[in-house]
Amino acid sequence: MIPPLPDLILEPLVRAALLEDLGRMGDVTCRAVIPPGTTCTAHLRARQAGRLSGLAVAALAFRLVDPGLAIRPLAADGTPCAAGQTLLSVTGETAAILAAERVALNFAARLSGIATLTAGFVAETRGTATRITCSRKTTPGLRMVEKLAVLHGGGSSHRFDLSDAILIKDNHIAAGGGLDRVLPAARAAVSHMMKIEVEVDTLDQLDTVLRIGGADVVLLDNMTTDQLAEAVRRVEGRLVTEASGNMRLDRIAEVAATGVDYISSGALTHSAPALDLGLDIDAQSGPTGS
Repeated sequence: MIPPLPDLILEPLVRAALLEDLGRMGDVTCRAVIPPGTTCTAHLRARQAGRLSGLAVAALAFRLVDPGLAIRPLAADGTPCAAGQTLLSVTGETAAILAAERVALNFAARLSGIATLTAGFVAETRGTATRITCSRKTTPGLRMVEKLAVLHGGGSSHRFDLSDAILIKDNHIAAGGGLDRVLPAARAAVSHMMKIEVEVDTLDQLDTVLRIGGADVVLLDNMTTDQLAEAVRRVEGRLVTEASGNMRLDRIAEVAATGVDYISSGALTHSAPALDLGLDIDAQSGPTGS
């Protein structure tokens, strides 16, 4: 089980989303049509099957609007859900619940969609040692929770930011004077604690990387399946291998069969469809409790 992020870390993201949604005057609809003191119990439910993520974020959205709301989690991030399953219940002031509803659902649906797509990718690697990993192609400001959603789907995380590791891509190679210059320069610039990954898009480039040395990981970019298999053969375990580019769900099984260590896909975070979730008010009482 992936441990949850502390509320202290999540709160700025959720607070910003609530401020965006509440606007200058708060929820004018609830003020107009719901008498003060009206209470209810509402249930967050899955309307389709998938893998869950963002329930902890959704719960925080309700708590930030009204700390007095009673929230009962009925499912956990990182677990599968069935269509119709109740995931969370919340009891208290109806106006507060409805004010938080959209932000809570936006986070939970978006993040569960990422977890669900990731779980689909991971399922295609079954029987191999290949791991699925994401990239930095995340929604600005939401990288932390989107990468956590990948973990909830059974995937792993690539660099969180530019300071995590050296990743020498084609533009770095072109701007830095070629592989013969950038690889030694990178090795000389880092401590023994930092990994160096280099991108290649041909087998000839891979041979150059193997000749020069200094890399820990090689990113095999936009190669055919046959080229990936040959690359793994040439590497012979000397480097960690990562296949990237054109990594569609229907191709993952054949790529994993080549023996690459990792398959990275930006689609996990930039193209995952939201999981269909909804909030239903099941019981309500008026301000007098009648």
